[in-house]
Amino acid sequence: MDTNVNQQQRIISGAAGGVLALLGARKRGFLGLLMAAAGGYLVYRAATGNDPVMQATGGGATSSKPIFVEHSVVIDRPAQQVYDYWRKLENLPQIMSHLESVTVLDDRRSRWVAKAPLGSHVEWEAEIVNDKPGERIGWHSLPGATVDNAGSVQFESMPGGTSTRVHVALSYRPPAGPLGAAVAKLFGEEPSQQIAEDLQKFKQTFEGSSKN
Repeated sequence: MDTNVNQQQRIISGAAGGVLALLGARKRGFLGLLMAAAGGYLVYRAATGNDPVMQATGGGATSSKPIFVEHSVVIDRPAQQVYDYWRKLENLPQIMSHLESVTVLDDRRSRWVAKAPLGSHVEWEAEIVNDKPGERIGWHSLPGATVDNAGSVQFESMPGGTSTRVHVALSYRPPAGPLGAAVAKLFGEEPSQQIAEDLQKFKQTFEGSSKN
């Protein structure tokens, strides 16, 4: 049998599938049946390295439709100050709750480690492709990344220059494709809600820590 799921994705699918199948068996009704079915599908995917849905649609391990999320928040600090904090990539895990660490490799490349379902992890290398101090930062993952992703942050100085509208846009393909996104939502990890909460928390923390 041909495989279209890489090793790290098989590990994540196996862990998630086992828990879903167990939870589904304990629940009653339609939700339990749905969870058990999703768990069985992920276990099959992990055991065989083959995703029938991807195969039927002619896709590979990263060919699922990207998920796009965006959100804005106004921070009561000048644009350059907010940009400087974001540009130090090691600070990003303090902003984005799904990140565990970002290690800078050189002026443009960095290694990202993110949390995945059920205590597992995924990591990839990314490259900054658009950097205009005080205005914007853009990046994308490098070829071969388990999580194919791209993102940008715009820093718009508001009238008076003392506050900044921060607009974050992220696009990614989850490790387990569309089913992986559905499983994440089942566990309450809805990405658009998550980024909104992350930015609100960043606003409160950054404004508080930046007071003179």
